[in-house]
Amino acid sequence: MPAPVRLGLALPQFGRFAGAWALVTVAREAEAEGFDSLWVGDRLMTPLAPKDRYPGGDGTIPPAHRTFLDPFAVMATAAAVTTRIRLGSSALNANWYAPALLARSLATIDQLSGGRLDVGLGLGWSSEEYAAVGASWQGRAARLDATLDALETIWHDDPVALTGERWTIPPSHIFPKPAQLPRPPVYLAGFAPPALDRIGRRADGWLAASMPISVLTGMWKIVKEAAERKGRDPDALRIVMRANPIIVDSPADAALPRSGTVRQIADHLSAAAESGVHEIFLDLQHTAQGPRHLLDLAGELRQASGL
Repeated sequence: MPAPVRLGLALPQFGRFAGAWALVTVAREAEAEGFDSLWVGDRLMTPLAPKDRYPGGDGTIPPAHRTFLDPFAVMATAAAVTTRIRLGSSALNANWYAPALLARSLATIDQLSGGRLDVGLGLGWSSEEYAAVGASWQGRAARLDATLDALETIWHDDPVALTGERWTIPPSHIFPKPAQLPRPPVYLAGFAPPALDRIGRRADGWLAASMPISVLTGMWKIVKEAAERKGRDPDALRIVMRANPIIVDSPADAALPRSGTVRQIADHLSAAAESGVHEIFLDLQHTAQGPRHLLDLAGELRQASGL
C-alpha cells in the first residue's frame, strides 16, 4: 500500500506576507494543524523592464515578488518556532552562492532544526539576477553539477579539500556538518530534458510544479529512466509538487490548474496524488488575504482533496 501523500505549505515570504508576525503565525499553526512541511522560495529582485520571461502565468513577474524575504533567514526563523514539521526550499538558486557558504548555511539550518531540512536547488530563470550577484549565466548547468559535488564533499569530509577551476579549499575543517546522515535529502527543480536527466542521475527527487497530469507523468518518466540508466532505484526517488493556485468563486475551465474553485483545485491535487506525487505543498500567498485566510484556505483544500 503506498504511503500517504504528505501535505505542506509555503511559508509567508513575499508581498503582503513579508513580515515576522505572518511567518511565525503560519509556521506555528501549520505544525499545530498537522501539516507535514514548510517551504521557501528564492527571489532577489524585480527588474523594471525584465529581459527574461517569468516562467508562470502570462510571463509577467508578480508584483508581490518586489518584496521577498531571504530564504535562509525564513527557514531559520521557522526552525526556531517549530519542533516537528520539516523545512524545505523550492528552490534555492544554487549558482548564486559559493558552495562553501551554501553548505555552511544549510548545515546550520539542519542542525538548528534537529535534522528537519529538505534541500531543494535549481538554476533559476533570470539572467539579470545572475548578473546582480556576479554569477555567470553561461555554463550554469555545469556549475550546478560542480556545486552538487562540492556540497557532498563539504558535508561529508573532514578535512575538506577542493581544487578546481571554480573554487579552491585548502585542507580545512568545515563545520557544522548536517544533522542528517549522510546528508539532508537533495531535490532538484527543472523541466527541460537535461534537468530531468540530472534529477534521475543524482538527486533524491524532483521539485515539480502544478501542471496537467499527463505532462507531469511524462516528465517523471524521463527522471525514472535516467535513474535506471545510472543503476539507481527509480522507486526510491520522490516528487514534491508546488501548487500555487488562485482560488476563485466560479468554476474555471481553461485556467486549471493555475486557477479554480476550492473543489476544482482539490480535484487536481487528488489527481496528482493518484498519479504518484509523494508530497504537495500549497503556496497560497497570491490568493490569500492574510495568515488566517491562508491557513483556512489550506484547511479547505486539505479536506476537499482528502490529503
